[in-house]
Order: sequence, then structure tokens, then C-alpha cells
Amino acid sequence: MQGLLLLNKPAGITSFGAVARVKRIAKEKRVGHTGTLDPMATGVLPVLLGRATALSSLMLDADKRYTAQIRLGIATDTEDITGKILCERPVSVTEKQITDVLAGFCGEQKQRPPMFSALKKDGVRLYELARKGERLTLPERDITVYRAQLMRYGEETHTVCVDFHVSKGTYIRSLARDIGEALGCGACLQALTRTYAGGFRLEDCVSLDNMSEENLSEVLLPEETAVGHLRELFVTEKQAIRFGNGGPLSLERLENTDFSPDELFRVKWQDCFLGVGRANTEAGQLEIQCIINQVRKAEC
Repeated sequence: MQGLLLLNKPAGITSFGAVARVKRIAKEKRVGHTGTLDPMATGVLPVLLGRATALSSLMLDADKRYTAQIRLGIATDTEDITGKILCERPVSVTEKQITDVLAGFCGEQKQRPPMFSALKKDGVRLYELARKGERLTLPERDITVYRAQLMRYGEETHTVCVDFHVSKGTYIRSLARDIGEALGCGACLQALTRTYAGGFRLEDCVSLDNMSEENLSEVLLPEETAVGHLRELFVTEKQAIRFGNGGPLSLERLENTDFSPDELFRVKWQDCFLGVGRANTEAGQLEIQCIINQVRKAEC
């Protein structure tokens, strides 16, 4: 079984745990997600099954959108509400102050990722080191915040709800931390829902609790959907066979003559999605990025 599953991850389970449940339902060993969500977070979690897992690296670079609830006045070691409280401060901010601070976080910037994260140091997950009490000076990462729009502010509960649109690698927990510092009261992430990832919306997703072995085929999307943003490139049967055997194709012999350097294409023979090719314009070849389906006509 192979394809794309758009999962609405529930709270209280890790992304790995969600994948494990899909494995059991699908009875498929090769299952992987594209973009980790914290256990407390919910929302869009694209999951690839079977040979479609080869497409995962092509989806990790996608921008994402979130609805975040930020609790002002509390700072924790995990930068979210589940962590140990490090300090509490009085909150006295206006809606305009919040809006002004959010505007200052839009654009390209450097971000210090959280210590409690799945990033690795010498092969060890940072959250494993953090649980042992170790603290490291983490290098900052380049991120972009395309939008940070205030949705509402609960003055009595000191809760700020923000609509974020961010680049890959952005930690919303760390944005909450830094926004709290900018407001002078500290903050942590209270709740998070990913509403968009790589072209897929929350309303397109299915609930993990409603999935079963009987209905999985009904919600499983064709693997080509995962890379639908790439241009199609149709090849002949002979070219399809060569592509499936791992051989590069001559750009001059392909019908499409408009190739940008290193552009990726959905390579197809008739209605069969063969995989993804990369245009090496210097060598004049379409090189193999990944092969998803066999090229034999009976299997397409």
C-alpha cells in the first residue's frame, strides 16, 4: 500500500506515535511523516506510505501556517505550557502593544531554537540532553515570518491568539518566548494547531481516531498529490523504462524544452506517475531524484 495520507494529528500523541498507529492500520512498514508536531499540538500532518516515503524530503521545505495560543506572564523550560515554570511576571499590555510587537517579528530573522526539540547534537536528540539537565548554547537559524496577525486577546486570561505563516524550520514555541520577552512579561505556548502545510489545509485532513483498516483506502490519496506543485513532464514508453532503470534522460529528446536549472518535475508516462526528475541543464540531462512506480505497463 502506498500513497499520501493527510492526517489531523490529535493532541497528546507524538508524530512518531501517530505514524506507528498508521503502520498498524495499513500493515505497511514504510510509513513516515513530513514535519514534526509536538505532542500538545494538533493539525496537518502529511504521512507517506510505501514507496511514496521517498517524496518526504521534497515536502519538508514547505512553508506552514499555525493558529497559536500564547500565554503571557509565564516562562517555562520547554517554552510551552507543559514545561516547568521558570518564572511568572505581571502582565500589563494593551492590544495595540501586542499588534506592534507582532509586526516587528515579521520578515527574515534569526531564531534560537528550543532546547526541548528533536534537533540533534552529536547524534543525540536535544530533548534527551535537556531531560538530563544539560543546557547548550544553540546556534541561531535563519527563518522567515510571513505573517503574525493578532486574532484575539483575552485580557483577563492573558492569552493571545495569533495566526502565523512561517518558513520551514520555524519554532512557534520560540516565537512565543521571544514575543513574551519583547512585551516585557515573558510568555509560553499554550496551544497550537497547524492549519496549513505544503499546500494542504486542515479541512483536507482526516481524524486519526476515525481511521481503520476498512476505510484507509478511501482516505489515502495518490502519491503524486504530495508533489502536485511540480510541473508535469511526460515521457515516451522507452524513456519511461530508462527512467525506471535509473538512467538519466536527454533534455533535448524530451518534449518540454523549457528547463530551469535544477528544476524538479513530476515524470509521467501516460497516467502513470513514475517519480521525480531534476533538470541538470549543464549536463543536458534529466537526472533521477526518486523513482516511485515501476514503469511496466501492467503496474501503472
